[in-house]
Amino acid sequence: MKIVFLETDTLGNDVDLSKFDQLGEVIKYPMTNPKEDAKRIAEADILIANKVAMNEQTLKEADHLKLICITATGTNTIDFNYTNKRNIKVANVKGYSTQSVIQHTFALFFYVFEKLRYYDDFVKSGEYIRSDIFSFFDVKFNELYGKTWGIIGLGEIGRGVAAVAKQFGCKIIYYSTSGKNQNPDYEQVDLDTLLSESDVISIHAPLNNDTKDLIGEEELRKMKKSAILLNLGRGPIIDEHALTKALREDWIAGAGLDVLTVEPMAADNPLFEIKDSKKLIITPHIAWATVEARQRVADEVYKNIEAFQKGEPRNIVTE
Repeated sequence: MKIVFLETDTLGNDVDLSKFDQLGEVIKYPMTNPKEDAKRIAEADILIANKVAMNEQTLKEADHLKLICITATGTNTIDFNYTNKRNIKVANVKGYSTQSVIQHTFALFFYVFEKLRYYDDFVKSGEYIRSDIFSFFDVKFNELYGKTWGIIGLGEIGRGVAAVAKQFGCKIIYYSTSGKNQNPDYEQVDLDTLLSESDVISIHAPLNNDTKDLIGEEELRKMKKSAILLNLGRGPIIDEHALTKALREDWIAGAGLDVLTVEPMAADNPLFEIKDSKKLIITPHIAWATVEARQRVADEVYKNIEAFQKGEPRNIVTE
Protein backbone atom coordinates (compact mmCIF):
# COMPACT_ATOMS: atom_id res chain seq x y z
CA MET A 1 0.00 0.00 0.00
CA LYS A 2 1.14 3.53 -0.74
CA ILE A 3 0.66 5.83 2.26
CA VAL A 4 0.90 9.59 1.68
CA PHE A 5 1.34 12.20 4.41
CA LEU A 6 0.20 15.57 3.03
CA GLU A 7 1.33 17.87 5.86
CA THR A 8 3.75 16.41 8.40
CA ASP A 9 4.64 19.91 9.62
CA THR A 10 1.28 20.03 11.40
CA LEU A 11 2.54 17.25 13.68
CA GLY A 12 6.03 18.67 14.28
CA ASN A 13 9.47 17.40 13.30
CA ASP A 14 9.99 15.76 16.69
CA VAL A 15 7.18 13.22 16.18
CA ASP A 16 8.40 9.72 15.31
CA LEU A 17 6.70 8.49 12.13
CA SER A 18 9.16 5.69 11.37
CA LYS A 19 6.76 2.90 12.34
CA PHE A 20 4.55 3.71 9.35
CA ASP A 21 7.19 2.15 7.10
CA GLN A 22 6.00 -1.22 8.43
CA LEU A 23 2.60 -0.66 6.81
CA GLY A 24 3.64 0.10 3.25
CA GLU A 25 5.45 2.56 1.00
CA VAL A 26 5.39 5.94 2.76
CA ILE A 27 5.71 9.35 1.13
CA LYS A 28 5.87 12.42 3.38
CA TYR A 29 5.20 16.00 2.32
CA PRO A 30 5.92 18.59 5.01
CA MET A 31 3.37 21.12 3.72
CA THR A 32 0.44 21.13 1.35
CA ASN A 33 0.50 22.84 -2.02
CA PRO A 34 -2.93 23.47 -3.52
CA LYS A 35 -1.52 23.20 -7.02
CA GLU A 36 0.14 19.87 -6.27
CA ASP A 37 -2.16 18.16 -3.74
CA ALA A 38 -4.34 16.31 -6.24
CA LYS A 39 -1.25 15.03 -8.05
CA ARG A 40 0.46 14.01 -4.81
CA ILE A 41 -2.40 11.76 -3.74
CA ALA A 42 -3.25 10.38 -7.18
CA GLU A 43 -1.51 7.05 -6.47
CA ALA A 44 -2.25 6.90 -2.73
CA ASP A 45 -4.08 4.00 -1.17
CA ILE A 46 -4.12 5.74 2.22
CA LEU A 47 -3.97 9.48 2.76
CA ILE A 48 -3.01 11.21 6.03
CA ALA A 49 -3.99 14.87 6.32
CA ASN A 50 -5.21 17.54 8.68
CA LYS A 51 -6.48 20.82 7.22
CA VAL A 52 -6.74 20.03 3.50
CA ALA A 53 -10.29 19.93 2.15
CA MET A 54 -11.18 16.41 1.12
CA ASN A 55 -13.63 16.89 -1.74
CA GLU A 56 -14.04 16.08 -5.42
CA GLN A 57 -11.56 18.74 -6.51
CA THR A 58 -8.84 17.26 -4.31
CA LEU A 59 -9.68 13.59 -4.70
CA LYS A 60 -10.94 13.21 -8.25
CA GLU A 61 -7.61 11.77 -9.48
CA ALA A 62 -7.17 9.45 -6.47
CA ASP A 63 -8.40 6.30 -8.15
CA HIS A 64 -6.72 3.98 -5.64
CA LEU A 65 -7.71 5.82 -2.47
CA LYS A 66 -9.32 3.59 0.15
CA LEU A 67 -8.81 5.44 3.45
CA ILE A 68 -8.36 9.03 4.62
CA CYS A 69 -6.84 9.41 8.08
CA ILE A 70 -7.45 12.77 9.73
CA THR A 71 -4.84 13.78 12.31
CA ALA A 72 -7.54 15.41 14.42
CA THR A 73 -10.98 14.74 15.86
CA GLY A 74 -12.89 17.25 13.75
CA THR A 75 -13.98 16.12 10.30
CA ASN A 76 -15.27 19.43 8.91
CA THR A 77 -12.70 19.19 6.08
CA ILE A 78 -14.42 16.09 4.67
CA ASP A 79 -17.10 16.17 1.97
CA PHE A 80 -18.82 13.00 3.19
CA ASN A 81 -21.32 13.02 0.33
CA TYR A 82 -18.39 12.58 -2.03
CA THR A 83 -16.27 10.17 0.04
CA ASN A 84 -19.26 7.95 0.84
CA LYS A 85 -20.23 7.88 -2.83
CA ARG A 86 -16.69 6.78 -3.67
CA ASN A 87 -16.63 4.30 -0.76
CA ILE A 88 -13.56 6.04 0.62
CA LYS A 89 -13.40 5.40 4.36
CA VAL A 90 -12.53 8.20 6.79
CA ALA A 91 -10.96 7.70 10.23
CA ASN A 92 -10.25 10.34 12.86
CA VAL A 93 -8.49 10.30 16.23
CA LYS A 94 -10.19 10.94 19.54
CA GLY A 95 -9.16 11.80 23.07
CA TYR A 96 -5.51 12.37 22.22
CA SER A 97 -5.34 15.94 23.54
CA THR A 98 -7.74 15.93 26.49
CA GLN A 99 -5.15 16.38 29.23
CA SER A 100 -3.18 18.88 27.16
CA VAL A 101 -6.20 21.12 26.57
CA ILE A 102 -7.26 20.93 30.21
CA GLN A 103 -3.75 21.99 31.23
CA HIS A 104 -3.66 24.86 28.73
CA THR A 105 -7.07 26.11 29.86
CA PHE A 106 -5.64 26.85 33.28
CA ALA A 107 -2.39 28.22 31.86
CA LEU A 108 -4.38 30.84 29.93
CA PHE A 109 -6.62 31.53 32.90
CA PHE A 110 -3.92 32.16 35.48
CA TYR A 111 -1.83 34.26 33.08
CA VAL A 112 -4.68 36.77 32.89
CA PHE A 113 -6.26 36.24 36.32
CA GLU A 114 -3.05 36.80 38.30
CA LYS A 115 -1.61 39.41 35.88
CA LEU A 116 1.51 37.29 35.52
CA ARG A 117 3.00 39.17 32.57
CA TYR A 118 2.80 42.43 34.53
CA TYR A 119 4.59 41.03 37.58
CA ASP A 120 7.14 39.16 35.48
CA ASP A 121 7.99 42.43 33.71
CA PHE A 122 8.14 44.24 37.07
CA VAL A 123 10.89 41.92 38.26
CA LYS A 124 12.82 41.64 34.99
CA SER A 125 12.79 45.39 34.44
CA GLY A 126 14.71 45.87 37.70
CA GLU A 127 11.85 47.59 39.47
CA TYR A 128 11.80 44.93 42.19
CA ILE A 129 15.49 45.53 42.87
CA ARG A 130 14.70 49.21 43.40
CA SER A 131 11.65 48.48 45.56
CA ASP A 132 11.76 49.50 49.23
CA ILE A 133 9.33 46.78 50.41
CA PHE A 134 9.41 43.00 50.06
CA SER A 135 6.14 42.78 48.11
CA PHE A 136 4.36 44.70 45.38
CA PHE A 137 0.66 44.57 44.56
CA ASP A 138 -0.35 47.71 42.70
CA VAL A 139 -2.25 45.58 40.19
CA LYS A 140 -4.83 43.64 42.14
CA PHE A 141 -5.83 40.00 41.70
CA ASN A 142 -8.15 37.63 43.54
CA GLU A 143 -8.53 34.08 44.78
CA LEU A 144 -10.11 31.51 42.51
CA TYR A 145 -11.54 29.73 45.56
CA GLY A 146 -15.27 30.29 45.89
CA LYS A 147 -15.74 31.60 42.36
CA THR A 148 -18.25 30.24 39.83
CA TRP A 149 -16.72 28.54 36.80
CA GLY A 150 -19.12 28.26 33.86
CA ILE A 151 -18.45 25.74 31.11
CA ILE A 152 -19.86 25.85 27.60
CA GLY A 153 -19.57 22.34 26.21
CA LEU A 154 -19.38 19.66 28.92
CA GLY A 155 -17.74 16.96 26.84
CA GLU A 156 -14.64 15.05 27.85
CA ILE A 157 -12.46 18.16 28.00
CA GLY A 158 -15.16 20.25 29.66
CA ARG A 159 -15.62 17.61 32.34
CA GLY A 160 -11.88 17.53 32.93
CA VAL A 161 -11.77 21.29 33.37
CA ALA A 162 -14.74 21.09 35.73
CA ALA A 163 -12.96 18.51 37.89
CA VAL A 164 -9.84 20.67 38.19
CA ALA A 165 -11.80 23.85 38.85
CA LYS A 166 -13.74 22.03 41.55
CA GLN A 167 -10.45 21.16 43.25
CA PHE A 168 -9.67 24.88 43.35
CA GLY A 169 -12.94 25.35 45.25
CA CYS A 170 -15.10 26.59 42.41
CA LYS A 171 -18.82 26.14 41.94
CA ILE A 172 -19.37 24.54 38.53
CA ILE A 173 -22.25 25.35 36.21
CA TYR A 174 -22.57 24.43 32.55
CA TYR A 175 -24.54 25.15 29.41
CA SER A 176 -25.23 22.44 26.84
CA THR A 177 -25.13 23.94 23.35
CA SER A 178 -27.09 21.01 21.91
CA GLY A 179 -29.48 20.73 24.84
CA LYS A 180 -28.79 17.00 24.94
CA ASN A 181 -25.95 16.84 27.44
CA GLN A 182 -27.23 16.26 30.96
CA ASN A 183 -24.69 15.63 33.70
CA PRO A 184 -25.92 15.04 37.25
CA ASP A 185 -22.53 15.95 38.73
CA TYR A 186 -22.90 19.63 37.86
CA GLU A 187 -25.67 22.21 37.62
CA GLN A 188 -27.04 22.74 34.13
CA VAL A 189 -28.23 26.29 33.38
CA ASP A 190 -29.37 28.30 30.39
CA LEU A 191 -26.89 30.54 28.59
CA ASP A 192 -28.12 33.79 30.14
CA THR A 193 -27.70 32.37 33.64
CA LEU A 194 -24.23 31.09 32.87
CA LEU A 195 -23.18 34.46 31.45
CA SER A 196 -24.50 36.51 34.36
CA GLU A 197 -23.39 34.25 37.22
CA SER A 198 -19.95 33.01 36.12
CA ASP A 199 -16.67 34.53 37.23
CA VAL A 200 -14.88 32.41 34.64
CA ILE A 201 -16.35 31.05 31.42
CA SER A 202 -14.46 28.46 29.42
CA ILE A 203 -15.62 27.25 26.01
CA HIS A 204 -14.94 23.64 25.01
CA ALA A 205 -17.65 23.18 22.39
CA PRO A 206 -17.36 22.16 18.73
CA LEU A 207 -18.19 24.57 15.93
CA ASN A 208 -21.62 23.95 14.46
CA ASN A 209 -24.88 25.77 13.75
CA ASP A 210 -25.62 25.91 17.49
CA THR A 211 -22.31 27.49 18.45
CA LYS A 212 -21.26 29.79 15.59
CA ASP A 213 -21.30 33.38 16.91
CA LEU A 214 -22.69 32.10 20.21
CA ILE A 215 -20.87 34.85 22.11
CA GLY A 216 -21.47 38.28 20.63
CA GLU A 217 -21.95 41.79 21.94
CA GLU A 218 -25.27 41.01 23.61
CA GLU A 219 -23.80 38.02 25.47
CA LEU A 220 -20.61 39.84 26.50
CA ARG A 221 -22.66 42.67 28.01
CA LYS A 222 -24.41 40.12 30.25
CA MET A 223 -21.15 38.96 31.82
CA LYS A 224 -19.67 40.30 35.04
CA LYS A 225 -17.18 43.14 34.67
CA SER A 226 -14.77 41.00 36.67
CA ALA A 227 -15.25 37.90 34.49
CA ILE A 228 -12.65 36.14 32.36
CA LEU A 229 -13.60 34.43 29.10
CA LEU A 230 -11.58 31.48 27.74
CA ASN A 231 -12.00 29.89 24.32
CA LEU A 232 -10.47 26.45 23.80
CA GLY A 233 -13.17 25.36 21.34
CA ARG A 234 -13.24 27.02 17.93
CA GLY A 235 -12.63 30.64 16.98
CA PRO A 236 -15.95 31.47 15.29
CA ILE A 237 -17.84 30.70 18.51
CA ILE A 238 -16.87 34.22 19.64
CA ASP A 239 -17.47 37.40 17.64
CA GLU A 240 -13.95 38.85 17.70
CA HIS A 241 -15.07 42.41 16.96
CA ALA A 242 -17.47 42.28 19.89
CA LEU A 243 -14.78 40.82 22.16
CA THR A 244 -12.34 43.55 21.16
CA LYS A 245 -14.91 46.16 22.10
CA ALA A 246 -15.67 44.38 25.38
CA LEU A 247 -11.99 44.37 26.37
CA ARG A 248 -11.37 47.97 25.33
CA GLU A 249 -14.42 49.26 27.19
CA ASP A 250 -13.97 46.99 30.25
CA TRP A 251 -17.23 45.07 29.92
CA ILE A 252 -15.22 42.07 31.13
CA ALA A 253 -11.87 41.78 32.90
CA GLY A 254 -9.99 39.64 30.41
CA ALA A 255 -9.84 36.82 27.90
CA GLY A 256 -7.62 33.89 27.01
CA LEU A 257 -7.88 32.42 23.52
CA ASP A 258 -6.19 29.50 21.83
CA VAL A 259 -8.37 29.61 18.72
CA LEU A 260 -9.31 32.33 16.26
CA THR A 261 -11.81 32.69 13.43
CA VAL A 262 -8.99 32.67 10.86
CA GLU A 263 -5.81 30.70 11.55
CA PRO A 264 -3.03 31.70 11.22
CA MET A 265 -4.20 35.03 12.63
CA ALA A 266 -5.42 37.47 10.00
CA ALA A 267 -3.57 40.78 9.79
CA ASP A 268 -6.86 42.66 10.20
CA ASN A 269 -8.02 40.72 13.27
CA PRO A 270 -9.14 43.48 15.69
CA LEU A 271 -7.78 41.57 18.70
CA PHE A 272 -4.25 42.13 17.39
CA GLU A 273 -4.58 45.76 18.44
CA ILE A 274 -4.94 44.84 22.12
CA LYS A 275 -1.44 44.69 23.59
CA ASP A 276 -2.38 44.76 27.28
CA SER A 277 -1.44 41.31 28.59
CA LYS A 278 -3.40 41.94 31.78
CA LYS A 279 -6.52 41.75 29.60
CA LEU A 280 -5.72 39.33 26.82
CA ILE A 281 -3.54 36.38 25.91
CA ILE A 282 -3.75 34.60 22.57
CA THR A 283 -1.80 31.43 21.87
CA PRO A 284 -1.44 30.03 18.32
CA HIS A 285 -3.73 26.98 18.55
CA ILE A 286 -1.30 25.04 20.75
CA ALA A 287 -3.56 23.74 23.52
CA TRP A 288 -3.58 20.32 21.86
CA ALA A 289 0.10 20.33 20.97
CA THR A 290 2.12 19.00 23.88
CA VAL A 291 4.89 16.60 22.86
CA GLU A 292 2.90 13.69 24.24
CA ALA A 293 -0.34 14.63 22.47
CA ARG A 294 1.29 15.09 19.07
CA GLN A 295 2.98 11.71 19.30
CA ARG A 296 -0.32 10.23 20.46
CA VAL A 297 -1.99 11.54 17.28
CA ALA A 298 0.57 9.75 15.13
CA ASP A 299 0.26 6.55 17.15
CA GLU A 300 -3.53 6.62 16.87
CA VAL A 301 -3.37 7.13 13.10
CA TYR A 302 -1.00 4.17 12.89
CA LYS A 303 -3.49 2.02 14.81
CA ASN A 304 -6.30 3.18 12.52
CA ILE A 305 -4.37 2.11 9.43
CA GLU A 306 -3.31 -1.16 11.01
CA ALA A 307 -6.93 -1.94 11.90
CA PHE A 308 -8.14 -0.96 8.43
CA GLN A 309 -5.67 -3.35 6.82
CA LYS A 310 -7.07 -6.12 9.02
CA GLY A 311 -10.64 -5.25 8.03
CA GLU A 312 -11.47 -3.72 11.43
CA PRO A 313 -13.51 -0.44 11.39
CA ARG A 314 -11.48 1.48 13.98
CA ASN A 315 -12.58 5.14 14.38
CA ILE A 316 -14.35 5.12 11.01
CA VAL A 317 -16.72 8.08 10.61
CA THR A 318 -19.33 8.58 7.91
CA GLU A 319 -20.68 12.04 8.64
